[in-house]
Amino acid sequence: MKSTPVKGTRDYLPKEVEIRDYLQNVIAETYRDAGFVRITTPIIEDAVNLDKSEGGENLNLIFRVLKRGKKLSSALNNENVTEKELSDMGLRYDLTLPLSRYFSNNKNELMTPFKVIQMDRVYRAERPQKGRLREFMQCDIDIIGNDSRDAEIELILTTTKALNRVGLKNYTVKINDRRILKSIFSYTGFDDADNEKLAIIFDKLDKIGIDGVKAELEENSFDKNAIDKFIGLFENGSLTLDSIADVCDAEYVNDLKYIIDTVDKASNGTIPVEFTPSLVRGQGYYTGTIFEVAADGYSGAVAGGGRYDNLIGKFLNEDIPAVGFSIGFERIFGILMEQNYAIPDRKKRIAVFYDKDNYADALVYAENLRNEYMVSVIARPKKLGKFLNKLEQNEFDGFAVFGEADGVKLFG
Repeated sequence: MKSTPVKGTRDYLPKEVEIRDYLQNVIAETYRDAGFVRITTPIIEDAVNLDKSEGGENLNLIFRVLKRGKKLSSALNNENVTEKELSDMGLRYDLTLPLSRYFSNNKNELMTPFKVIQMDRVYRAERPQKGRLREFMQCDIDIIGNDSRDAEIELILTTTKALNRVGLKNYTVKINDRRILKSIFSYTGFDDADNEKLAIIFDKLDKIGIDGVKAELEENSFDKNAIDKFIGLFENGSLTLDSIADVCDAEYVNDLKYIIDTVDKASNGTIPVEFTPSLVRGQGYYTGTIFEVAADGYSGAVAGGGRYDNLIGKFLNEDIPAVGFSIGFERIFGILMEQNYAIPDRKKRIAVFYDKDNYADALVYAENLRNEYMVSVIARPKKLGKFLNKLEQNEFDGFAVFGEADGVKLFG
């Protein structure tokens, strides 16, 4: 049998779990202070829901659950059976689709707008690498039932407050609008059917530059006139909200300006928000505003989200506006651990050693010490000195031997 975890998953040591629990509690507390309430949903979703969720590339990364019993036998009798026909459920790849189903199922019991927290594990069958696991934690807040840009502003302010409280520094909130992206592609002459493919290429602008984007467009045999007109938008430097105003509906530009200006005012200029025309976000269910948080010195986003006004309507057959922001917890955790993160104001952890004849008294002594310390009660080992080294290696800060007058002794 294998003692290592499945590829793309991780075991966490006690110190790591303590830090993870602390960070998640800080994030959840920040969300609750802003008036959000927490829910939980199953990790398994109906395959039909997952397949119709417009999750972009994530739809190719679903962990599928085989049918069982007669249903599986019947499917296997078809020699041309497909992978999808062998499964009827799958593990959730994010928390947005489960939330949409949850809201549609419990709408009559919930107030609107519904300000909701989800903090849970999700699963994607992708190639594991640094910063990308197959099982990972997401920390989401969403606002359902508010179609004004005020919802985006509240999500940005609340999410960045949580990032500040866990100790993340030097980050930028990047913002765009899917409607602006579509307007750019339409204005420059590309076919609407190519929007998603174009978006994937345009999303690489920060990495490969405008010349690299042009080369990829040419490699994909897009219309030369459309390519030239598209590249021409960048002749005078990066696109700005002012320069993009001639390309798209004024409403889209005004929405982003309102969000940026209001966040700036509400935060006294402490939260940097910048228009990023190449920001795409991979999920196809986004309908308007999209945003990411980029941390200086680290590739990839540490948080992201956007408006998905059509997804809940797939369940209810009515328009329900919704917008969400998700903290990529594993990336935040990784960044902070690289910085040797320590829990602030953490109680020191000690061990209280007892002998066989004084266990009850040692328990009372330990309970009194718990006002000041985290205390583990342990039978005194034969080789105490050697065991103390083990304690120190396992993040203990000191010890006490019950019955000895010198009390608690801290290491170092």
